[in-house]
Amino acid sequence: MELQGLHGQVVDRIGLSLAADEIRAGEVLRLEDVQERYGVSRTVAREAVRVLESKRAVTSRPRIGITVRPMPEWNLYDPQVIRWRLASPRREVQLRELAELRAAVEPSAAALAAASGDAEARQALSEHARAMASAARSGDSAGFVEADAAFHRALLGASGNGMFAQLAEVTEELLVARRELSLMPHDIDMAAVRRHQEVAEAVAAGRSAEAAQAVTVIVNAAHSEVEDLLAGGSCGYGV
Repeated sequence: MELQGLHGQVVDRIGLSLAADEIRAGEVLRLEDVQERYGVSRTVAREAVRVLESKRAVTSRPRIGITVRPMPEWNLYDPQVIRWRLASPRREVQLRELAELRAAVEPSAAALAAASGDAEARQALSEHARAMASAARSGDSAGFVEADAAFHRALLGASGNGMFAQLAEVTEELLVARRELSLMPHDIDMAAVRRHQEVAEAVAAGRSAEAAQAVTVIVNAAHSEVEDLLAGGSCGYGV
């Protein structure tokens, strides 16, 4: 197996262990520990540690070793870190944090998108909403999630705020991970599709307040849906 694939696997295994608290904050590892635990060469272990350092999950110092940092110090916007946290026993915390982040950002992004007058962005939103509707009618959950992620990516980008736009990876990771982790219900709620169409229409008409309100309904519904699923209830796709 090539080095990139092997050290990537080691990074993922360590990250999952860190997120699950199997390796705790403050714990110090040696490079030899990584080699032995994961059965890899020193070169692969060193490269894996470098990647973890880039995510601020660990620090590595000569004569001290590899120290695990507290989770609040990690790069929590990193898509891989989000996956680790969503796969952990404490995934409810990550889901709620993501829901709160979306509620704080996406309505403002929608208002800015409506005010921007960007014809290309408006067309993209409408196309993604239509793709969601098509996937919903055919029962294509994978296609629905793909179109939904594209919709929210386009919405954040249409805001004209570069920092909002970079949060698209966060939203996309949440939507994809929910499906992969069986946190999506089986039935696609057409009301969710209509809500996205309402956002696209409000943005196209330049109605900022209406666009923001429509997105607020979407993110609040998604938050409630996750809470219901975690509690063992059932509901439709509110994403």
